[in-house]
Amino acid sequence: MGGPGRTCPGAACSAVLALVLVTSAHLLAQLFWLTALLADATQILLMPFLAGAVIASITSPRGRLIRLLLAALFFSWVGDALPRFMDGDPAFLAMVGGFLIAQFFYIGALARYWKSSLLRRWWMLFPYLAAFAVLLVLGSAKAGALLAPVIIYGLALMVMAILSTGPGPVAGSCGAIFFLSDSLIALRSFTDIGLPYIGFWIILTYVAGQAMISYAASQRDAQEKSTTTCR
Repeated sequence: MGGPGRTCPGAACSAVLALVLVTSAHLLAQLFWLTALLADATQILLMPFLAGAVIASITSPRGRLIRLLLAALFFSWVGDALPRFMDGDPAFLAMVGGFLIAQFFYIGALARYWKSSLLRRWWMLFPYLAAFAVLLVLGSAKAGALLAPVIIYGLALMVMAILSTGPGPVAGSCGAIFFLSDSLIALRSFTDIGLPYIGFWIILTYVAGQAMISYAASQRDAQEKSTTTCR
């Protein structure tokens, strides 16, 4: 998570290494159908290690962007952890609820950059709108009573993905990857479309998206602190 002109502190490097190892273990569990206990335990550790890397790599004081990022990572962890203790629709709603709150924090963090986002180039919003519409059509029949929360979450995710284009290409790519990851969850949960190793691809894109937005936020935080210091 270190930026230009900054060394990678030992604690941050350790957290990044731990994140890579835990992610690899989880992906192997998904890929080779290893024990559910290993998959559950490793998924619960993903966001704490990522948050640890962010905290260790950011100089004090933490700006508003970093505080909102850490809140989003916390509620992402809630979305990862809470469903492990539930079954059926309550587990799914707990996951959606945790990630929905996380998206609100991401939106709050990214809203200040809207003038440089795709909102100023409205014709470039069509891929996001089209992807959301396709997923809604494919999944609406099987969603049943879960359709309303899924639509609310989908709209929040789409807004986040669009706003993520504001801080720069890394954050924008993160938003697109996030959208892809949750689209795969929707396909798995609400359609009969079978994709090989879908659990593997969901987690791979999920961790990549979270890591990229964390990196982009740390870079932006460093730039803003540097600008303030120069003034």
